[in-house]
Amino acid sequence: MDIATLVGFVGGLAIVLAAILTGGSLLLFINIPSILIVFGGSAFVVSMKFSLQQMTKAVSIALKAFLFKPESVEELIKKGTELAALARKSGPLALEKVEIKDPYLKRGIMLVVDGTDPDIVREILYKEKNSVVSRHEEGQRIFKSLADVAPAMGMIGTLIGLVQMLANMDDPSSIGPAMAVALLTTLYGAVLANMFAAPVADKLSLRSQEEESLKQMMIDIVLGIAAGHSRAVVQEKLSSYLPANQRPADDAGEDAA
Repeated sequence: MDIATLVGFVGGLAIVLAAILTGGSLLLFINIPSILIVFGGSAFVVSMKFSLQQMTKAVSIALKAFLFKPESVEELIKKGTELAALARKSGPLALEKVEIKDPYLKRGIMLVVDGTDPDIVREILYKEKNSVVSRHEEGQRIFKSLADVAPAMGMIGTLIGLVQMLANMDDPSSIGPAMAVALLTTLYGAVLANMFAAPVADKLSLRSQEEESLKQMMIDIVLGIAAGHSRAVVQEKLSSYLPANQRPADDAGEDAA
């Protein structure tokens, strides 16, 4: 689970709720017409921009911002150099019995074990990586669209409330509910856009960059093994993904042997 996303989301809501409760009752800020206009209206408007299948995936995409935990670069470098050392010592067929948790890396290694041409391996892995990136960008667009639409729906609700209020100025009892719709729709739209949709879109963008970088590292591992590169060469390639002060010390023992 991504702690930063969870802490940021819960902390932001807690501050807003604290501000509401210190100034009055929470019930004052609950208005059903405003909720329908902003949340329901935003969902329907965004659904006009995407297919039904894309919209149904939006929930699972949002959960990825909270639950996805990418493998560390250091762990992947260690795993990659171990695989390269084993393949160099015992041949690629020895990798068939090695437990590899990541399905993308495992697929690439199995292609090498099967003797697939390196150019074909590269093509397959790059196509899959690009497909994953494309799906991630699709999820980002959904939440960016929601961040754009929610404030607009809040403004629409505000205008509806103002029209209702001005049309019933002779009836004092109707002014309060109309004003509540006018103000709360703006509040709901701002909260939905700036405390949920926009941060989720940005976090999904970050997750996409992290996953794309990890998959590129895995491609380097697979192609390095296919080319028969030594452990030191594979480690040198993978270490370039780390800042200079975090790169592991060269381990030339296997190559010297």
